[in-house]
Amino acid sequence: MVKITRVFREANLVLFFSLLILICAMPAYTEGEKVLMMATTTSTDDTGLLNYLAPRFKDAKGIDLRWTATGTGKALKLGENCDVDVLMVHMPAEEKKFVEAGFGVERREIMYNDFIIIGPASDPCGIKGKPVTEAMQAIKAKQAIFVSRGDNSGTHETERLIWKAADIQVPEKESWYIQAGQGMLATIGIAAERDGYTLTDRGTYIKYEVNAAGNPPLKIMVEGDKALLNQYSVIAVNPTHCPKAKLELANEFIKWITSPEAQKIIKDYRLSGKPLFTPNAKK
Repeated sequence: MVKITRVFREANLVLFFSLLILICAMPAYTEGEKVLMMATTTSTDDTGLLNYLAPRFKDAKGIDLRWTATGTGKALKLGENCDVDVLMVHMPAEEKKFVEAGFGVERREIMYNDFIIIGPASDPCGIKGKPVTEAMQAIKAKQAIFVSRGDNSGTHETERLIWKAADIQVPEKESWYIQAGQGMLATIGIAAERDGYTLTDRGTYIKYEVNAAGNPPLKIMVEGDKALLNQYSVIAVNPTHCPKAKLELANEFIKWITSPEAQKIIKDYRLSGKPLFTPNAKK
């Protein structure tokens, strides 16, 4: 009984602090102001895309977009718990379950990039240019440092699927496998410190390159594999499940982000001349 009580207490503390972070991250607003609350991935935030989109959305629709960035698993939970109005996430299978369960109204694809495996320039496992499953097998065989997001994010889920595709059980208990439990930029930082490998989305890697003045210690080793597609979607929180969810404002955002105008903004967004996302919203 003591152990069960402790587990519930710890779970409640996690939810409490997640909500506290969400509340603190979103500034107060005046009555009558149109404010849309969004939960999103760390990659859309770390890359600066949302800071680029938000003022343009406000200019177009008069709605103030505010967000909290976390792993997609936690973002979906914030939607389920009625703490936000809309989601921008990248875990397709879980997104579909979210909508099917009645927590979301509709899932709309908006853009994509790809995942890549990065590692030290010396490439101790010799994985550069290999198919992603062979790369993971080589990392395991060499027991080279691999840093996982370890946070139930879309990136973490993709990594687990890749291990499975390589016929390898996720090496969670191995000393060479490090679970960061942090966002993507922080995870890359840990991998760089440990001279290890990690899986990242390309957009965040480009931001990492910029931060390192174009010469980062971790280089792209594996890319272009079909399994590395990284699709982003938006979902309005269902007001039937969450009566206070602002469906009208969420729909305004979804209509705008899937419009030719906003899709061009996404296409044109670059760092160091490199595109971070490719728009692919369907009419």
